[in-house]
Amino acid sequence: MKNETRIVTVAKELPKYCRKTADILPFVALWLADEDERFRRKVIKIFEGAAVDQRYGIMSIEEVFTATSFAEKNDIYVREVKKLGKSVLQKALNNSGWKANSIDYIITVSCTGIMIPSLDAYLINELDLKQDVVRLPVTEMGCAAGVSGLIYANNFLKSNPNKRIALVAVESPTATFQLQDHSMANMVSAAIFGDGAACVLLSSEDDAIGPKIVGDEMYHFKDATSMMGFDLTNHGLKMILDPAVPETIANHFPDIVHPFLKKYGSSIENVDHLIFHPGGRKIVQTVEALFGKLGKNIDDTRDVLKEYGNMSSATVLYVLERFMKKDLAKGEQGLVLSFGPGFSAQRVLLEW
Repeated sequence: MKNETRIVTVAKELPKYCRKTADILPFVALWLADEDERFRRKVIKIFEGAAVDQRYGIMSIEEVFTATSFAEKNDIYVREVKKLGKSVLQKALNNSGWKANSIDYIITVSCTGIMIPSLDAYLINELDLKQDVVRLPVTEMGCAAGVSGLIYANNFLKSNPNKRIALVAVESPTATFQLQDHSMANMVSAAIFGDGAACVLLSSEDDAIGPKIVGDEMYHFKDATSMMGFDLTNHGLKMILDPAVPETIANHFPDIVHPFLKKYGSSIENVDHLIFHPGGRKIVQTVEALFGKLGKNIDDTRDVLKEYGNMSSATVLYVLERFMKKDLAKGEQGLVLSFGPGFSAQRVLLEW
């Protein structure tokens, strides 16, 4: 019998601080007080037009806008990521009724701070995972890494019957915020990003219940490595974000979607649900325009952006969590799609 990978549960966890975008604007105005008024107005408009009503953070708003060293911000990241990772994995285990020591493989995903050993090592100790659990930390794939984790999990489970995987994504873009950087890339990222954690449990057991992974694939844009990522500076991780990203996605869209679905015996007409990573308002609008013509909606993607902002790799898993709660009919299909540094598109086809 061919092994099937099933998504058993998805859980999410949020940091303790929450702020409305409207409450952030006075801090932005104060931060940019030395800039000319036209620039300040432009940045305020970026925040107001980002389609993010609120976001969560591992630091208070006052801490975010305080000049601290890379080391100090990273220390906060390490401390809080451990807490969020433990909490979200425990929540997923509770949801599924799994024991922590039944996990065979743990994948942890984060690109917004640096820690060695990686988060998975701490989770092994904190939750008493078994000593021969296989670890895979994914650290440099940015917003796409939530889907990358699903792909790595599927590859392992297809080859290994009766196994269980925990995929844990914890991100804190606020820990990467650069006070000294007044570039448009930093302004846009500050306006859209928030912090959060998600956990997906997957299984290749015969009795596992949940949507199955029909297929997965990565798509790499040639000669586009400068479009998105971080520069490592003495002040921390400085955002690289090319304004041409939405247009580039639109240009490649037919090549990203149609051959992939055809390969797995499906088509865009057969896909009932789009589980899309909300990179930002413009990317959401771009994908909405492309899918809207086909009668599809991305309301859940838009809602996640509005309620939480872009939490890098964890965000698409928040969208997936919403679909896991819906009463979907047997045979319905969902296309999980995200974009990230590389530049790359990552896709997973699900069937309920």
